[in-house]
Amino acid sequence: MDGFTLRHLTLAVALSTSMGTAFAATSNDFVDKAAAGGIAEVETSRLALEKSSSADIKAFANMMITDHSKANDELAALAKKHDIEVPDSTTLVKQAKEKILDLRDESFDAAYANNQVKAHEDTLSLFKKEANTVTDDKVKGATELKGFAQKMLPALEKHLQMAKKLQTAHPDK
Repeated sequence: MDGFTLRHLTLAVALSTSMGTAFAATSNDFVDKAAAGGIAEVETSRLALEKSSSADIKAFANMMITDHSKANDELAALAKKHDIEVPDSTTLVKQAKEKILDLRDESFDAAYANNQVKAHEDTLSLFKKEANTVTDDKVKGATELKGFAQKMLPALEKHLQMAKKLQTAHPDK
């Protein structure tokens, strides 16, 4: 895979750590990054369904779309309950799509698998940090966001292990 293509996929997946506005409160920052990352997961996985002909890549992509869409909805509902601002999903989807429009089919499966490993490592780090945070009752929704992060960790760890298997099955050429 050429550097151009890999760079574009990396940018799309890296949305989880680089998009959105930083908020003063830790919980708002978590919501911002988790929402952006979840949307990036869904969008890159939709692209994988279009570009890949590999059954295991498509199965993983379908699972990512289902699991991350559900988690995104749950996070949005939790944020709304506590009046925490959530990044505008229309804007995030548009930005994710703009980053991945130029990807070519060549070595897509390897790039997708590699970037799923990286994205899930980053997401696990974000969620572990939130899950292990000492909650501050003054921060809106802090206790529930911590619970949400703790609840999501097993699924994210499973996704990482599956992504690592895909990475082994689809090495860079």
